[in-house]
Amino acid sequence: MSWLWIGTASILAALVLAGAALCTLYLYIRVFFFGHVIRVFEEKPLFIVPRGQPVAGTEEIYFPTDDGLRLHGCYFRCSQNTRRGVILFGLEFGSNCWACLPYCEHMIANGYDVFTFEPRNSGESDQQPDYEPLQWITTYEVRDFQAAIEYLRRRPDADAHGIGFFGISKGGGAGLVAASRDPYVRALVTDGIFATHTTMVPYMQKWVRIYSNRRLIRDMLPSWLYRIIGHHVLRVIESRRRCHFPHVENAIKRLSPRPLFMIPGGGDTYIKPEMARVLFNIAREPKEFWLIEGAKHNQAINVAGDDYRGRVLEFFQTLLSPAAEVPCRRALAASSPS
Repeated sequence: MSWLWIGTASILAALVLAGAALCTLYLYIRVFFFGHVIRVFEEKPLFIVPRGQPVAGTEEIYFPTDDGLRLHGCYFRCSQNTRRGVILFGLEFGSNCWACLPYCEHMIANGYDVFTFEPRNSGESDQQPDYEPLQWITTYEVRDFQAAIEYLRRRPDADAHGIGFFGISKGGGAGLVAASRDPYVRALVTDGIFATHTTMVPYMQKWVRIYSNRRLIRDMLPSWLYRIIGHHVLRVIESRRRCHFPHVENAIKRLSPRPLFMIPGGGDTYIKPEMARVLFNIAREPKEFWLIEGAKHNQAINVAGDDYRGRVLEFFQTLLSPAAEVPCRRALAASSPS
């Protein structure tokens, strides 16, 4: 019995020491690295934001959000006699409505109406005074996509069968979260999307290696402790910036049985292929993953070109029912819903 008691006590002592060590490591990171993590998280990366020029004949729209803002959007009608479907396009961070055309012209030419819009605090949409958007997805952008989906549902020429979604980077992620809550979105293509939480852990591990020369600290921290620290960092940032960062990881699980076609860039230095793969693995079937080798962030279309356009078009042709075809040139008063 005494040996059993000694063994139990030794195990408990080891657990206490391990817990104390982890608490010490956590406090060390909290004191010396929280400021660095917050600062880097809030920095905007340096990349060229595409902006297009207005196209004659496009229907410009202003539609409301549920919290009283007016968002600016553009509705591009298909150039065929028969409409095959409707696509909601999610813009990358900072771009304007017309920037969607390199991604969507081939779909418009092949029978799809395309609608895109500028989220709050960008382009010609209303400004929310107490909010400064970053490249990370917040519930504000998700709310804007929910308003866009509702707008398409209420148009006089709405597709009763539902719509497709095609989004790039931040716009792709925010639209995916909104779509996960609304079965009116039937099929999704995303390019360069990312999730805040699963992206943050690898970045934190990288930042600790940069800012700490203590190899023991770098090697001892388990991934789950990074997740706890990252969660606390996000809570601090949410409080400071008056926003909330949704879990794209949870949303992507809810898409099934709707199909997802996920396109990451093999040369992306912001959202590395392994980060994209982690997010894709969380999604349920049906799903498809197409890694475009050599493509940097939001540059996959420039690398894969016609193959990219062809595969996206084929995805929607297969999964948006031809039964939904309606004349796309009929005269309909598509005014903004009141």
